[in-house]
Amino acid sequence: MSKMYYAENPDAAHDIHELRVELLGYKMTFLTDAGVFSKKMIDFGSQLLLKCLEVEKGERVLDVGCGYGPLGISLVKAYGVQATMVDINNRALDLARKNAERNQVSATIFQSNIYEQVEGKFDHVISNPPIRAGKQVVHEIIEKSMDFLEDGGDLTIVIQKKQGAPSAKSKMEDVFGNCEIIKKDKGYYILRSVKS
Repeated sequence: MSKMYYAENPDAAHDIHELRVELLGYKMTFLTDAGVFSKKMIDFGSQLLLKCLEVEKGERVLDVGCGYGPLGISLVKAYGVQATMVDINNRALDLARKNAERNQVSATIFQSNIYEQVEGKFDHVISNPPIRAGKQVVHEIIEKSMDFLEDGGDLTIVIQKKQGAPSAKSKMEDVFGNCEIIKKDKGYYILRSVKS
């Protein structure tokens, strides 16, 4: 029994919302529901992360903890990337599939507990990590991203200072040997590490 967005099968009563937003210059719509992260709006951290990403057409992007899909779907729409989107939450994944269709984009969307079901290598791994799932989950996203990045690929995450940005930055430096604060805004940090 769980209502939390990082549960595999949230049992919160359904409460479907439709968000109409502009992301990366495109008008988009997203269905959301109870039991998923940030159901009433695209959260500030995700919007900030989108603005800070440097991706190019055809590049492979892995969106870890994709929720109902605003990051991966927006990147496909705006830049023509090849997005793979994973989450543990089946309700969020159902929404992400519907949202990809609603926004006329193609993406690979499937269930995975972090990287468990993921195969292949990517140019970029991105995440607005599930902070409430605990520091261990955030650190696993950071540590194991190395296994899924091409040489020269990067991990970019958004995290609030009060929710562990300094700890995440330190972990990224330990794993990658580098970590740049790309942006700070309203207590949110965009952190990027490059696999050399």
